[in-house]
Amino acid sequence: MPDHAEPEVHDASDAHTEEPALKGRKVVVTGGTTGIGRAIAVLLASEGAKVFVCGRTPAHLEDALERIREVGEGDGINVDLAKKEDVEKFYEAANSYLGSLDIAVINAAIPADALTETSEDDTSYQIAVDFTSYLTTTQAAAKRMGKGGDIVLIGSMSAVSQKGGHSIYVAAKAGIQGFAKALREELAERDIKIGLIEPGFTGADFQYPEFPPEKQRELINNDQMLRAEDIAVATRFMITQPRRTAVSLMRVETRLEHP
Repeated sequence: MPDHAEPEVHDASDAHTEEPALKGRKVVVTGGTTGIGRAIAVLLASEGAKVFVCGRTPAHLEDALERIREVGEGDGINVDLAKKEDVEKFYEAANSYLGSLDIAVINAAIPADALTETSEDDTSYQIAVDFTSYLTTTQAAAKRMGKGGDIVLIGSMSAVSQKGGHSIYVAAKAGIQGFAKALREELAERDIKIGLIEPGFTGADFQYPEFPPEKQRELINNDQMLRAEDIAVATRFMITQPRRTAVSLMRVETRLEHP
């Protein structure tokens, strides 16, 4: 065959499946100003989605929006989702900016401790953020979605490992496991998909002060800690499947255990 001949073209159409584009999709991300939520918002914005995020701290919101706007289009608001009125405030602002809703990533969470070592007020607040707000923000998203919507719940491998020392957090994330399964059945006929991602040990400010930035970098380089961006990639995979395909549960763990 002459050197200049064109290579033989093979039909590879049956080697692929449909991958819906993210460009133009309208997305909310709760807890989207730091850690996993921020990484998800940045990745989706970089692929053409229009994103609206929330967080509790003005400085974190400013930082996240600066990065999101470097790669795409986004806006956000400071709210405390433990408060019923702030859930409504968030979605009203999101609707004003987005106009409609295609994808909701329910991610906002805080560290929670051992039950017997936590005050009653702190226990109530931790439950309100880590469990109750997951339900209320998901409920509000589902009410605003039409066919073809995706809701991704960011849970935790704590629901699987169930280690002592963080019993309130374990209770909340185990509850989210059951919630995701039941809600998946409730919304399937409406063509709204529910996915649960359970990250393992992931680097974020969530891990301070036990694991400061330099320690996190060391663990990530040693394959003993995940990056927030690893969970963002998993989220992207989950929401770019054909409508017939429901990737219902993903557990993302480190290859090696941390010390």
